[in-house]
Amino acid sequence: MSVLLLRLAGPLQAWGASARFVRRTTQSAPTKSGVIGLLAAARGIDRGDDEGLARLAALRFGVRIDQPGVHVRDFQTAHHAATGKSMPLSERFYLADAVFTAGLEGDRAFLDELAGALRTPVYALFLGRRSCPPDPGIVLGVHDVPLDAALSGEPWRAAPWYGRRRSRDRTVSLTVLREPGGDEERGERGDVLRDQPLSFSAEHRRHALRAVVSTTVDAPNPYARQPAAPAPVPPHDPLGAL
Repeated sequence: MSVLLLRLAGPLQAWGASARFVRRTTQSAPTKSGVIGLLAAARGIDRGDDEGLARLAALRFGVRIDQPGVHVRDFQTAHHAATGKSMPLSERFYLADAVFTAGLEGDRAFLDELAGALRTPVYALFLGRRSCPPDPGIVLGVHDVPLDAALSGEPWRAAPWYGRRRSRDRTVSLTVLREPGGDEERGERGDVLRDQPLSFSAEHRRHALRAVVSTTVDAPNPYARQPAAPAPVPPHDPLGAL
């Protein structure tokens, strides 16, 4: 198995697992359905193409929180363009200044195709919501290692300003949220989230439950202060004053 690694960063991100109606919340990390939607947009898969979606949804997904960002709330008012009537008040929540490393495990040839599609996407890419464009350089590459190893071996991808804030830490502990694999399928299941996309069709959008295991990995901090060199010992000659 191989893993396609992505760096998900931008001014705003919004990953809603249960966002409906006038209150659109966001999870603290990218959802699988949101990242699969990003890949579907890159390949030009239409909303009603459940068969094309199924191949993407079969990939094993994991994400590492490199820079958690902060939650921000956008209170919106609007009027109908034709009638002028007031529309329902709405709240939308976002993650600002967040950075994540996401991994998708699957067949190497298919992952290479996805990496190429992300570099030349059919539709515009967005981080969970259309108003959230990603930073350039979203593709980190395809690696021939399991998902766990790929997420733990990748360098810390936080912004330099954020890394300097933690300059006292030689290493940083990062949370990883991933789907279970191997023996974990029969044992540890972790949390359950309704985040396995079955259909993006506007008429019958559907998601199934999927398991999420939470772990942590340590990564070196390239912005850590180096220990100060010991002060030189002054020369000492006990007979020098004679």
